[in-house]
Amino acid sequence: MRNVLKNRPDLKMFQLETVRDLMDKSIRDCLVQEFEGLIPSLALSDPDDRHILAAAIVSEAHVIVTFNLKDFPNSVLTKYNIEAKHPDDFIVDIIDLNPLKVMTALETARKRFKNPPKTFEEYMEILVKQELPKSVAIFRELHSEESK
Repeated sequence: MRNVLKNRPDLKMFQLETVRDLMDKSIRDCLVQEFEGLIPSLALSDPDDRHILAAAIVSEAHVIVTFNLKDFPNSVLTKYNIEAKHPDDFIVDIIDLNPLKVMTALETARKRFKNPPKTFEEYMEILVKQELPKSVAIFRELHSEESK
């Protein structure tokens, strides 16, 4: 969360804590435990990222979703059958699996904006600012098909 705040000075710690707590409560088995012992044996260019790889290994994850691709090189990750993927590419993959379900989830998320509420296009602009242009292009295309 410290790094998110560094990259997003418009956010406050209490906002991130609220989101974290909601995620922890709504996603069963989302917290990885007992990965700390693995950290010292891992080599990444940024030692502060080793805990992420350790948690991915222990949880048998296949993907680390991160904007920070440079610090998770394939040469290291392939040893553990893990790949690093940009969030935009990950979302595109999810859309491809079930576009209707993703659009329903997107609409649910958009409707949670209350003060002020956001139109579809205003929500798309938020997602563009969050570095998700490929996903937004697909969302706009699917939305225009739904509107017909």
